[in-house]
Amino acid sequence: MTTIAVFNQKGGVGKTTVTANLAAALARHGAAPLVIDLDPQAHLTAMWRVTPKPGDTILRFYQGTSGISDLVQQTRHGIDFVPSHLELSKVDTQVVRHRDHVWRLKLGLTAEMLAGTDVPILLDCSPMLGPLAFSALFAADLVLVPVAADFLALNGAVLLDRTLAGLAKFQPRIPRRYLLNRYVPGQVTSEKVLGQLSQRWGSELMRTRIREQEVLGAAAGTGEDIFAFAPESGAAHDFSFLLDELVESGLLRL
Repeated sequence: MTTIAVFNQKGGVGKTTVTANLAAALARHGAAPLVIDLDPQAHLTAMWRVTPKPGDTILRFYQGTSGISDLVQQTRHGIDFVPSHLELSKVDTQVVRHRDHVWRLKLGLTAEMLAGTDVPILLDCSPMLGPLAFSALFAADLVLVPVAADFLALNGAVLLDRTLAGLAKFQPRIPRRYLLNRYVPGQVTSEKVLGQLSQRWGSELMRTRIREQEVLGAAAGTGEDIFAFAPESGAAHDFSFLLDELVESGLLRL
């Protein structure tokens, strides 16, 4: 199976929304994913109405006191989930004392026989470049980069490209795909951003576009994914297309 890190150094580009609804698309197709919230802001944890104590979160794994499997909770939609907590930010502040954190997730997934199984794994990453983000990147088979349809997000994607290029000295190049999010067809800015993404990363740009739709925010506000909240909406179709493209391109094995 495939481990996908949903990552961008710029905040506010829709990483959590993409993670939540791609996970829901997988669950809807019978491939129950494991989702890990690696962002100390814990937006995904809050979206799914999980209110854990620090000891019930992925923090314990990074502290070396628990395995990943022991921290899994099941959401009401049948998704296995390891929540986050603000206390997880301590991991990023301990880089000098705990340099092994950058490899811990990869080693943990392998040791617990989660990587390489029939379980797809989604990692909702922290935008901060620290041990948490790097541990996700080192564990990933694919980096999925949501880019909001605005010029600041485009600039963030350029910076991210340089970051990912720097990882090549530690391991082979990680496959990556850029996903245009919050796209408004026909809007001048959206079309210009799409054109620049196509010019710079043509072969790595997903054909699927996640359009800007109020229903996505409404769904998140109720703690639901788009398939539970509005299964016939254009947003639900967009995320179904995203899953289909990942599978058909061989990037995601089901």
